Amino acid sequence: MRTESQIRKLIHEAVMSCHTAGFSLLLIQNRRELLYVEDGYADLEHQLPIQRDTIFRLYSMTKPVTAAAAMLLMERGRLDLCSPVSDFLPGFAAQKVFENGRLTVPKRPVLVKDLLNMTSGLVYDGTDTPTGIASGKLFEDIAARLDSDSPVTTLQAANALGQIPLNYQPGTWWQYGSSADVLGAVIEVVSGVSFGEFLKKEFFLPLEMHDTDFWVPADKQYRLARVYSRGKDGSLTRYTGNRLGIRNDMARPNPFQSGGAGLASTIDDYARFAQMLLSGGVHKDRRILSARTVSYLTGGMLEADAQRGFGEWLGLSGYTYANLMRVLRNPGQALTLGSAGEYGWDGWLGCYFCNCPADDLTILMMMQKTNSGTETLTRQLRNLIFAGLD
Repeated sequence: MRTESQIRKLIHEAVMSCHTAGFSLLLIQNRRELLYVEDGYADLEHQLPIQRDTIFRLYSMTKPVTAAAAMLLMERGRLDLCSPVSDFLPGFAAQKVFENGRLTVPKRPVLVKDLLNMTSGLVYDGTDTPTGIASGKLFEDIAARLDSDSPVTTLQAANALGQIPLNYQPGTWWQYGSSADVLGAVIEVVSGVSFGEFLKKEFFLPLEMHDTDFWVPADKQYRLARVYSRGKDGSLTRYTGNRLGIRNDMARPNPFQSGGAGLASTIDDYARFAQMLLSGGVHKDRRILSARTVSYLTGGMLEADAQRGFGEWLGLSGYTYANLMRVLRNPGQALTLGSAGEYGWDGWLGCYFCNCPADDLTILMMMQKTNSGTETLTRQLRNLIFAGLD
């Protein structure tokens, strides 16, 4: 690859400057590994290096997996995306919405499709509205009860979210939030098994994703990367908080199997999921999803009103959003090099996924630094990657 030396240099500089403790990158093109880079540490205190089998907390990079699970139930005729969420979760039956400073009844119910497109009215904490404040308190309660005798389950969390008034009328706006957590609970109800069991049977086992789960058992804990926060002085400090109801140590099964943020995985495990999508739903001659389903999953777009809401997300000009992923529609408006039709998502700790059908390319980046997502380093690497494909 023409820009390999520049890519390696940029990653090394990021580690040496304490931008991140450790970083790994994997590029696969035309079903072959194009480049793999690892640098820095999975554990700074014990000087344990990032390795190929290091396990990372995916946070929101869990969402595309949740969307794929919903698509599988859809293609089997078991899930109608037009169904009201209240058909599956009674907590959504008496839904209210904040509108013009007062509570009112929604003009229509939240639909499964709203969960996939983040047009539900559900939000995360940090949103300075009654909905955001109540959501934050709920996730704090989930975290506080992780080690109690009554931990919150996936269904309990989703039903509790349904009892919080929506931030806007369903379908009228886009706002990032807890929709995928609710979708995980819907999948649990429809499938009749826990969300984690469904993912393991239908995706993780057939895709040979043996290091992907909602927790990390004792015999794999030494491979779990530590999490760090970067201070204003540029130093890295260990982060041990339980964000969004997710156990930071991942040491025990969590009854709240978060469809929005709960999975941990390795770079190679997630690559198998990504490559399955890029191959039209096939892994090693085994069909996981139909080609038409994959096309639907990865090629959606928001309606005009909701797109205006998505347009407020800094850094995603040129993209739309559908099925819990960004989709590049207009490369000329984007803030990095790219190709039309690419799709993927990232996570709070800096894990990043992108499939580019036009280039037959999968891009995966992994790190564990708080408040990261798609950041400057991600965009710089994207530019080097796409420039190097010429």
